[in-house]
Amino acid sequence: MSDSASNTEDSIQIEIFPSRILSPETAQKLIAELYQVDGIIRVMVQGPRLPEKVSAGPGTGEKVEHPLRKPIQIGDQVVELKISVGRIRLEISNAETKEKVRSVCEKVLPFSFEFREGHFLRKKPTVTDYAKLGPETDPRLLGMVDPKSKINQLVFIEKQKKEDDKDKDE
Repeated sequence: MSDSASNTEDSIQIEIFPSRILSPETAQKLIAELYQVDGIIRVMVQGPRLPEKVSAGPGTGEKVEHPLRKPIQIGDQVVELKISVGRIRLEISNAETKEKVRSVCEKVLPFSFEFREGHFLRKKPTVTDYAKLGPETDPRLLGMVDPKSKINQLVFIEKQKKEDDKDKDE
């Protein structure tokens, strides 16, 4: 994930669209496996929101205890799921990485899924990007901001260099 979105002219974008909403356990397993694949530039996870509070009716304002709203671990970071994982979009560097991602999906997902190539992530800033992130934002975040979200809800996890890589750099 070291490449930035600004120099990904030859990158490939793929979408993994499972036939079912992923449970937090399956989502964690899939994302953890994808985290280990080299050549992935950026990942966006999409799905319907899991409400925090009841928005209407007699229980308005009450906290919702949704069974799918659980923390998952990605790399060294623990993130609370605020959505039901319905699809995963990736920007990758080459066709070899695409096949690795496909094999991870076939290994982890116990049901059918669609695996498509296309243009899913923006490469130029949108009005929402400018409003939420400002003019000098990281290019890897372009097109990945939900207009309804608050800026503190944005989760950005950068892949850490392995110890071997750190030793080579020094």
